[in-house]
Amino acid sequence: MTLPPDPFHPDGIAGFASRLRRGETSAEAVTSAYLARIQALDPHFGAFELVDSANAIATARAHDRLLASGTDLGPLMGVPVGVKDIVAVKGAPTRAGSKLDVADLIGGEGAFVAALKRAGTVIVGKTKTAEFAIGRGGANAVRGTPKNPWARDDHVIPGGSSSGSGVAVAAGLCAFAIGSDTGGSVRLPATHCGIFGLKTTKGLWPTDGVFPLSPTLDTLGLLTASAADAAIAFAALAGRAPSQAHPGPGLRLGRAKDHLFEQLDAEVAACVEVALSRLCEAGVELVDIEIPETADMPACFDHMVPAELITNLGRTRASEGLAAMDPVSADRVRAGLDLAAGDYVAAVRRHRAWREGATSLFRGIDGIVAPTSPSLPSTLGEAVARADDPQRRRATSVNTVPANMLGATATTTPIHAFGSSLPVGLQIICPGGAEDRALSIALLLEKMFGPPPRADVERVAG
Repeated sequence: MTLPPDPFHPDGIAGFASRLRRGETSAEAVTSAYLARIQALDPHFGAFELVDSANAIATARAHDRLLASGTDLGPLMGVPVGVKDIVAVKGAPTRAGSKLDVADLIGGEGAFVAALKRAGTVIVGKTKTAEFAIGRGGANAVRGTPKNPWARDDHVIPGGSSSGSGVAVAAGLCAFAIGSDTGGSVRLPATHCGIFGLKTTKGLWPTDGVFPLSPTLDTLGLLTASAADAAIAFAALAGRAPSQAHPGPGLRLGRAKDHLFEQLDAEVAACVEVALSRLCEAGVELVDIEIPETADMPACFDHMVPAELITNLGRTRASEGLAAMDPVSADRVRAGLDLAAGDYVAAVRRHRAWREGATSLFRGIDGIVAPTSPSLPSTLGEAVARADDPQRRRATSVNTVPANMLGATATTTPIHAFGSSLPVGLQIICPGGAEDRALSIALLLEKMFGPPPRADVERVAG
């Protein structure tokens, strides 16, 4: 079978929207192209838990008929998307990456998926996730770990927990994908797969119909091929005008050198140095700031999240289901079962204090800039071995957890073109509710850095 090209490359959602309305393509044509690419490529990459070809084609045809009749649903009409398999979609099971039955915790299709459908998207399937959305590396021994499209031979982790969403976008299996972010679960797979990621502010998008890992921290987000695509999708789903690129001069970004720039892999450090130099050349002012509590946030996160997971699963289901769980998630569940109530209460209080103090932290700056991850994606074997060491495990998300603890919004932009063989991301953290600002900065970065290299996925098509 001849592999069709990615129908959204290189002109993205905006280019497709123009071609669709000029009659040069159709929702059915691009949906069929993505389904063909999934059939050819996903047996190797394993991004999807479930592919709903029949419903996707039927939906695409319905949108084509609507558009022909004069009904235009907006910029996302006819755009094929993947949805992380912790999010309920009518007619499809939601497994949350587990063999345990947790459907009662998720319920029916929620308000966010309803908004996706109202916007005219075509859901092609459910993307894989780390079990219970709790794995930073994206490993899942019970339902399969997707393969990072950037690795030619080894099984390299895609980042988690929105692992399948990251791989699906990077491999050109859908136009964009939905993920969730509790401590980095949108930004880590976006970074490790070389694409763009947007973590939204807690409460901006409703999480009904979504598996509740940590109701205190859970947010939904977007994984896209570009910041431009994310700006269009966010505006359509949030009911706002699309963000415009910041001009550069006058932009002030805080550089938290106390923790977020420590222990970087050599290639990460090199790429970040070039990226920051480009920012300065564009008239952006970098201001050294201190966030001394950053080092404490991953440990606090490790108290809050397992405790809330146990509350949602229930102690009986959690303890009796340990043998059927992925080893990484089982360890996190055990931690929750053994956690003292006082430790959880103390963690929640610290989180609340950090959120309340975020206003002063951002005073005088437009955002915070940092590497998204201090390290390059490792092999699956290395990631599983590291999961047994709490300190090494926390190091994976030391740069992403602060945005969740601060109640902030954040983006990650690929910068591996500046000298890395594997993807590297540059993170921008903005105050809660400032998605438009974060996206405007990300659009500036994209304008300055240019389109990142894409993974060579056609090599596996057989």
